[in-house]
Amino acid sequence: MPDTPHINPAGAPIATTVLMPGDPLRAKFIAETYLDDVVQFNAVRNMLGFTGTWQGHEVSVMGSGMGIPSISLYAHELIHVFGAEKLVRVGSCGALQPELDLYEIIVAQGACTDSRFLSQYNLPGTFAPIASWKLLKAFTDEAAARDVAVHVGNILSSDVFYNADDTAGARWAGMGVLGVEMESAGLYAVAADAGVDALGVFTVSDNIVTGRATSAAERETAFTQMMELALPLARI
Repeated sequence: MPDTPHINPAGAPIATTVLMPGDPLRAKFIAETYLDDVVQFNAVRNMLGFTGTWQGHEVSVMGSGMGIPSISLYAHELIHVFGAEKLVRVGSCGALQPELDLYEIIVAQGACTDSRFLSQYNLPGTFAPIASWKLLKAFTDEAAARDVAVHVGNILSSDVFYNADDTAGARWAGMGVLGVEMESAGLYAVAADAGVDALGVFTVSDNIVTGRATSAAERETAFTQMMELALPLARI
């Protein structure tokens, strides 16, 4: 298998289904907790990647880093060099609606953005980054089968974590946006350009409106329900 400046599998396999948490330590936790016969396929820049099996289905999990530039770089290489066909961002987000509680799950049907990333495609209009319907339906069907409530809708993929404009979140919320994170619009665009499937699913780590929040340690290991809904996507 070839390598790139950012991914060096050294002969280890990479599955066609890749789960992408932002934190490489969360990737390690997911691999050790859920996968069998795990091999590590990447450690370049400590962006850990692992491949194993879940109920007999090959699955890879790799950190994406923070922000659209980081996830889009890794997604591009996973798709175009290593043959990934389904990329699932499994992450945390800040809720923008007051009724969303900690640990509830948001499924990103669409991803708004304040990034200039999409301008590279030179389209004659505004591209709307959306999830793969196949993956979105499979995820929500799995949630319904397990009687797990999820929130499906629009999220914001922002380039800004510490925003100088403290009114920005409320204005996005006023348009019905459920939560904010930093990656999915880029992932959706890269996947659309390549003709593959992508989905972003999030556990609420904090509510920007109410001020409730989880700890860093909880964000690394506690989002188990989301993972148990995402892993069955390897079957399709």
